[in-house]
Amino acid sequence: MKSNCVSRRAFLGGAATSAFAFTLVPRHVLGGEGKQAASDKLNIACIGVGGKGGGDVAGVSSENIVALCDVDERRGEGSFKEHPNAKKFKDFRVMLQELDKQIDAVTVSTADHVHAPASMMAMKMGKHVFCQKPLTHSIFEAREITKQAKASKVATLMGIQGHSSEQIRLICEWVWGGVLGQVREVHYWTNRPIWPQGIDRPKDTPQAPDHLDWNLWLGPAPERPYHPAYHPFAWRGWWDFGSGALGDIACHAMDAAFWALKLGEAKTLEMEAVSSPVNNETAPKWSQITFHYPARGNMAPVKVVWNDGYEDKSRPKELAVPRPKDLEPDRKLPGGIGGQLIIGDKATILAGVYADGARIVPEAKFQELKSSLPAKSIPRSPGHYREWLRACKGGEPAGANFADYAGPLTEMVLLGNLAIRTGRRIVWDAEQMKVTNVPEANQYIAREYRRGWTL
Repeated sequence: MKSNCVSRRAFLGGAATSAFAFTLVPRHVLGGEGKQAASDKLNIACIGVGGKGGGDVAGVSSENIVALCDVDERRGEGSFKEHPNAKKFKDFRVMLQELDKQIDAVTVSTADHVHAPASMMAMKMGKHVFCQKPLTHSIFEAREITKQAKASKVATLMGIQGHSSEQIRLICEWVWGGVLGQVREVHYWTNRPIWPQGIDRPKDTPQAPDHLDWNLWLGPAPERPYHPAYHPFAWRGWWDFGSGALGDIACHAMDAAFWALKLGEAKTLEMEAVSSPVNNETAPKWSQITFHYPARGNMAPVKVVWNDGYEDKSRPKELAVPRPKDLEPDRKLPGGIGGQLIIGDKATILAGVYADGARIVPEAKFQELKSSLPAKSIPRSPGHYREWLRACKGGEPAGANFADYAGPLTEMVLLGNLAIRTGRRIVWDAEQMKVTNVPEANQYIAREYRRGWTL
C-alpha cells in the first residue's frame, strides 16, 4: 500500500496468520465485481470492539465476522467471546495487511483520533468501511476521507442511526414541502459532556494496565503517559483524542437540519461562541455556538445555535434556548440528552436529538395539518446497518455515506470548535478550507501525526 503521509506543518504551509485463506473467500471473488456472491455473506473485520464498538459488531453479525481488533483486551472481551472463531489483533494495520484478501469490509469504532487513519487505510485497500461518528478528528481529515471515498468507490457509512429513521425523512419532507415556510432559526441543546471537561492534564503517571496497549491506543496522537483520565470513554473531552460534546452528539443532532436545510451547499459560514474557560487540553464544560448560514438556493439565511453542557449549574441562564411562542404552556422541552427546534415562518418542529418524536407544535396545529402534509417522497431505509450491508453487496449507497454526506457533515460540526478554541468570530471559506479573518484558528484544521502513523 502506498503511503500518503501529509503533515500538519506541510498542510498549514501550503494553505496474525493466513489460516483463513482456504475458508474465508471474499464475496467479490465469488460473485464478481458488483454482483451478488453465491455465499451472500461479507467477510467483515472490526476495529474497536468494546463499548459502542461491540454494538457495531453485533449490528453486522449477520455476516462473517472474520477478525476483531482492539488495543484493550478487557474492553474487547465480550466481542471476543461472542465470535471465538474470529482472528484477534491489537494493531489494525497488521490485521489489514495479514488478512487483506480475506476481508471485504471493515467497521471502525475506536476513539475519534484513530477514525481517519483506520478508515483511510481500509479504503485504499478497497475495503468497504463503516465508521462511527464523528467521521474524523480534524477538518483536514474529513476532506481527505471524503476525497478518498469518492476515489475508492467503496460502500461507506458513518454511524448516525437517526439518519435512517422515519422521523428525519418526515422533517425533510415537511421542510421541502413548505409546511414550515422559510426556516430562519434552529436550536439544539444537550446535557453533553457527561465526562470531565475544562480540566488540565494529570500530573501523575500511573502504569498502563496489562490488558491495554497504550502505545497503540495513542495511535497518531502526540506522545503522552497513560492515565485513566483518558481511557475508557473520558477521552472525548481531550483535544488530542476527541472533540468535546460536538464530536460526541452533534453529528446526530445536526443531521436533520443539515439534510433538510441543505447546509452543505454553503460556500461560506460565520460562527461565534461563548463558553466556560477554555484551555489547550480539554474542551470547556459548556458552550453556546452560533452558526450563521447564508441563503442556499431558495432557502433563507439561517441561524443555527448549539448549546452543550445545558444542565451545568454554572451555565448563564440568559443562554437558555428560547421557548417557541407556539409551544403549549404546560409542555416542557426535552431534557437529558437534549433536543432540537426547527423554527419556520409558518410552523415549528420539536424533536429529540436523533430526530426522534418529531412533531409540529402546538399539537393542535399538528393534528390540523395532518391531512395536508406532503406525501412521502424520500426512499425509506431498511435499517442503518442494513443500508451499509446492502451497499457493500452492490445496492444503493447508504444515505450517510462518507463522500456525499458524512464528510461534509463532520466538517460542519468540527468547525464549531474553531470558534470555541479561539474565542473569536470565525469566517470560514469552504472552498479554500481556511479561516479568513483569524489566522491563528487555522492551526486547528489539521495536525501532524506521531511518527509511524500516516493518513
